[in-house]
Amino acid sequence: MDKTARVRELNDAFRQTFTSGLIQLSARVNALPDADKAMVLDKVRTQDLFDRDYDPYGEHTFLFVEHDGTVYFAKIQYYGADLRHWSEDPSDPIKTVRVLTVMHEDEY
Repeated sequence: MDKTARVRELNDAFRQTFTSGLIQLSARVNALPDADKAMVLDKVRTQDLFDRDYDPYGEHTFLFVEHDGTVYFAKIQYYGADLRHWSEDPSDPIKTVRVLTVMHEDEY
């Protein structure tokens, strides 16, 4: 399996399960009522349509969902184990901590 396919596989697994990484919610997402917040997160978890304009490298790092007439973005970034530097190899889960940030469209 090539590195891009491996990164995509790891990103999809993380996004679908919210395990093996960290989840960050922006201030506006965190302020949503619990039921709306749960719906946004569920839509992020189950999204499987990736647009080449938003995902040009095919790694499934960026997506958007709509909930109640509002657009939310979700972006995965790759950090090294110390969370201070970028990962040198996102295809290696030992060297990489994935961080998924979910934000209101106005916060991007």
